[in-house]
Amino acid sequence: MFLAMSFNLGSKLIESSLSTYRPKRKFLRHLAKRSSVAIILRQKRENHEVLMIKRADREGDPWSGHMAFPGGRRESQDKDSYATAVRETSEEVGIMLPECARYIGRLSDKHARPTKYNLGMYVTPFVFMLDKKTDFKINREVASLVWIPLEFFSNTENQEEMFWQYRSRNIAVPCYKYEEFTIWGLSLSMLIELTEVISRQK
Repeated sequence: MFLAMSFNLGSKLIESSLSTYRPKRKFLRHLAKRSSVAIILRQKRENHEVLMIKRADREGDPWSGHMAFPGGRRESQDKDSYATAVRETSEEVGIMLPECARYIGRLSDKHARPTKYNLGMYVTPFVFMLDKKTDFKINREVASLVWIPLEFFSNTENQEEMFWQYRSRNIAVPCYKYEEFTIWGLSLSMLIELTEVISRQK
């Protein structure tokens, strides 16, 4: 469901909405591969923006060239999924989240690319509010980054349709196009959930 609303909300109200939210945790996530992403927000005058990255084109990467959030697969040295999000953000965009942002909540686990041979991957999104101006330094896995107004995703007039080629089929899926960037799939589902959570506080 796509909601039309104004996001002239203070950071404290957004934090409050996430602090009382109970995200869905997938029961089978402990048996599958795990990944985490960091959804980073910043206040821009009366509104908020969300940081997104465009992944570099890489052969063999199923998310090559996609719009996404900083993040990646959980590794053995990671204490938990939160630690994965912090480490991957540091590696991909060059910032240490605990030093420049506050963790304000998490969203529901997302199930990515299951097949008849495995359970796929479960992705856990963690939400942060940027506290101070920060210089980003992207690595080779990232082609570019962009700040997008959060309210852009709450306006149904911005919703479009694209076709995703899956095996031999072309499947129509919703998307949002901001400047030259197309946001769809798991990243868009996370943004939809985030805007719906925030809207409940209005």
